[in-house]
Parts: sequence; structure tokens; C-alpha cells
Amino acid sequence: MSEKLTIGKLASATGTKVETIRYYEQIGLLPAPARSAGNYRTYEGEHLRRLSFIRRARDLGFSIDQVRELMGLAGRREQSCMAVDVIAHRHRDAITRKIADLTALAGELDALIDSCSRNTVADCRIIEALGPTVDMPFTQSRAHGPN
Repeated sequence: MSEKLTIGKLASATGTKVETIRYYEQIGLLPAPARSAGNYRTYEGEHLRRLSFIRRARDLGFSIDQVRELMGLAGRREQSCMAVDVIAHRHRDAITRKIADLTALAGELDALIDSCSRNTVADCRIIEALGPTVDMPFTQSRAHGPN
């Protein structure tokens, strides 16, 4: 692709916000583009490919550091893909743990919802459960300011 892209066209082509593209440049994930005579950024096909890679990896939930590592590995085409597999497996394991945590949270919330008497807010078990779990004595008046 020899066509030069403005940042707006690159953003549109990849579904990425302009601010995000600038951020990726700032942190070194995306190389800084050449500048036009009018000092506008001019992107090329390699920018489009790299940004598409970054977007897909981020859509899959990889962290910025993981994306950086994956991009580094992608540049070593003759190397074993074992390092890539390790990153992907660790990420999948983290997702599995998050799903388990979210499932437990959903169960806890279901139990609170089921315990709701649906009377008044004063009798609401959900509000009660969200409140402090220990008594919090206030020995100083608000007029005296914070501790």
C-alpha cells in the first residue's frame, strides 16, 4: 500500500480513536509517522498493519505490555512460537480466573437480590449488605474537621 493516510483515515480504517493512535505513538507501540510539508502525520501501510495487530490484541484483552511483547515476537518470524504460546496461555488463564471471580460475584448478588423483601429502602437487604461491616464510631464532630 503506497497511499499515505492521515490520522483520521487511519483511525477510521482501524476503528481506533485519534487520541489512542497518538497514545500508541507516545508509548512506542506505533512508530512515529513521517510528517507532510504542512506538518501533518502521514501514515503508511505498515502503520495500518501494526495498528490492526494492536487493535486485535487489545480486543482480545491483552495488556499493553503483552501487546508490546507479542509485536516483538512477531518480528522474529523464524523463532519458535513457544514464547507466544506462553503469553497466550497466561492470558487465557487470567481470563478464566476473572470469569470465576465474576461468576462468584454474580452468585453473591443473586443471593442479595433473592433476600430482598421489596418493601422500603429502610428494610432493603441489598443496601444493608453494601453498608459498613463494622461499627464506625464518630467521636469528633464535623465542625472540628477531619482527623
